[in-house]
Amino acid sequence: MHVVVTYDIPNDQRRTKIHKVLKSYGQWMQFSVFECSLSDPQYAKLRSRLNKLIKAEEDSIRFYFLCACCQAKVERIGGEQVRDETIFFV
Repeated sequence: MHVVVTYDIPNDQRRTKIHKVLKSYGQWMQFSVFECSLSDPQYAKLRSRLNKLIKAEEDSIRFYFLCACCQAKVERIGGEQVRDETIFFV
């Protein structure tokens, strides 16, 4: 599944921890936005890890799921190009 994750974390220390966790699951696209291609178990693990780091009364993390059709319709102007994570075995 393709997931866009956005976050609003006012505390610098927690925001840094959230960023580091997300960096291990996807590509950082903008200040508080990551794009991740995840399996169901990876998504469950990511949610669990993030849930342990946030303060629910102060922090917000949102997950936007894109189907393959919607993912193909994403347009970009400027910024970093999406990484090609296709693996080839020779």
